[in-house]
Amino acid sequence: MMKKGNTVVVVDSGCDIPQAFIEKHNIKVLRLRVSYEHESYPDSVELAKDVYRRFPAEIPRTSTPIVQDYYDVVEEIRDEGYENVIGIFISGKLSSTFQTAKMVFDEFPELTSFIFDTKNISIGAGLLGMWAATQLEKQVSFETICEQLPEKAKQCKVFFYMDTLDYLRKGGRIGGVTAVAGSLLKIKPIISCDEEGVYYTVEKIRGAKAGKEKILAHAEKMCGDQPVWLALMNGDAPQTAAEVKPVLKQRVKKGTMVAEGQITASLAIHTGPGLLGIGVLVDP
Repeated sequence: MMKKGNTVVVVDSGCDIPQAFIEKHNIKVLRLRVSYEHESYPDSVELAKDVYRRFPAEIPRTSTPIVQDYYDVVEEIRDEGYENVIGIFISGKLSSTFQTAKMVFDEFPELTSFIFDTKNISIGAGLLGMWAATQLEKQVSFETICEQLPEKAKQCKVFFYMDTLDYLRKGGRIGGVTAVAGSLLKIKPIISCDEEGVYYTVEKIRGAKAGKEKILAHAEKMCGDQPVWLALMNGDAPQTAAEVKPVLKQRVKKGTMVAEGQITASLAIHTGPGLLGIGVLVDP
């Protein structure tokens, strides 16, 4: 992909931006790490399949990219002649990737860097990276994009329906998600990130059928009658996503589907199988 302009977008793999979009817009990706007892891998969608296969006997840990990865990305950016960097990262309350990126890019004053904590997760952060990249494509200036990003972040949200809270709890990422009655009652949560970038319970529902309806209702309410970008993500639940997709498109008349598919391994580890996620960016 040829360079288009003097600004580059950098994200972490937890943003779940589709690979085709990354390649088209020459987005640089810092990959989180997934570590088992004797092995460690860079985060990817392909790796998620192996993670699910090894559940529940083996639950790996996640960590930020190694520091050398950050320096490698900086070197690539400089070699390609970019002068400005827009860094879009998942919530600093859920990962230290944002803080490390800020520290590293501050070491290179020749690059004008805007490192942004989306206070969001998965495609909730990714939609902001995609928005920034498309703004650059429209020749919008680096300064204008940086100025508008905090307001755009308030217009962006992702809702997750999860089959179980076990993995979120085991990974220590439970945040503000209240404990729900056990599996006997089949009570499940719809969760999102709050304004501080911490998980919280949007609503508790009973059973998967109600879960699909409620997550659609929350997304539809946020969309209103405005133009929106939509993302439909799943965690080892492609059939559920396929069932929801036509309903989502029918109910959100002014929605444009910009991302869909399996979440990366780093999020799969903390959410387990059976996840459905709907991302919304208002007025893209």
